[in-house]
Amino acid sequence: MLKFISFGSGSSGNSYLLYTDKDGILIDAGIGVRSLKKALRDYGIPITRVGNILITHDHADHVKSVGSLSREFDIPVYSTKEVHEGIFKNYCVVKKIEGRNAHCLRKSETKQIGEFSVTPFNVPHDSTDCVGYFIQSEDVSFCIVTDVGEITDEIKTYISQANYLVIEANHDEEMLKDGPYPEHLKRRIMGIQGHLSNKKCGEALVENSTEKLKMVWLCHLSEENNHPELARKTVEAILRNSGIIVGKEFGLEVLKRKTPTGIFDLK
Repeated sequence: MLKFISFGSGSSGNSYLLYTDKDGILIDAGIGVRSLKKALRDYGIPITRVGNILITHDHADHVKSVGSLSREFDIPVYSTKEVHEGIFKNYCVVKKIEGRNAHCLRKSETKQIGEFSVTPFNVPHDSTDCVGYFIQSEDVSFCIVTDVGEITDEIKTYISQANYLVIEANHDEEMLKDGPYPEHLKRRIMGIQGHLSNKKCGEALVENSTEKLKMVWLCHLSEENNHPELARKTVEAILRNSGIIVGKEFGLEVLKRKTPTGIFDLK
């Protein structure tokens, strides 16, 4: 059975694991190696289950431990050529990925990585490059869209195919506008290369969720400009106003910023 864990989701560090009884794929490595090893140990998952690593983009909260993790356990790392170049230049990544373990993906091209069929797709964000992933395994489809400024037509096609979806609900628009951030940072976050608001997240689900969708996890919430219950209630209200009832059509949960979620079975 396919399983999913979030080890952390937010500006403090992002990392997610999809795994089966024999193989696993880590998406982003933005939390400490010791924290990751402890979480795996607590859940009884050997580190050897992490067969490969996927990286969405080169910002520190997604990559700061990728070199250390890859080197210590000899794990291949996959992303686009531009993301790999960004990781190499990122001073927060003290230990770099060894060349033999740095593998390049092309957007919109599907590649078999262990037990997983992986398709990266373009995501607008102000990093060197940024991708989401559509992953299939055991007849289950999983999609992750994080650090996304706007939902493009391409992203919509992958959301509409997903059984399980991780999607950003970074900020509440009013909290951000009224908050302490400088104006240039507010503009960056609200821009099309920035982050998705609760409202835009809810609208994306209204427009693109299908009967295939079983579960949605809201990710990468801002600590300063959002709150888990606010994000959930905002998205749930937008869905309800369009006739989509959470718990009936599909489930909805918020991923924790700094602690693991527990294990979700993806059937």
